[in-house]
Amino acid sequence: MRYLVVVEEGPTSFGAYAPDLPGCIAAGETKDEALALIREAIELHLEDLKSGGLPIPRPSSVSEVVEVQAA
Repeated sequence: MRYLVVVEEGPTSFGAYAPDLPGCIAAGETKDEALALIREAIELHLEDLKSGGLPIPRPSSVSEVVEVQAA
């Protein structure tokens, strides 16, 4: 499955989350670290859902880039 992951840069680290998997988050010192950790978090999240007999959410989020002119 392919889930959309949002990565946000903070003052001292990067955070990542998967909108289709509420509560599935990760943080790292670099963007690459945050992406590696969110991949692991997603895998563990899905394993936990499966072992609990819960349905695996289908990926449904999409992203687009919108360009605007700065004032």
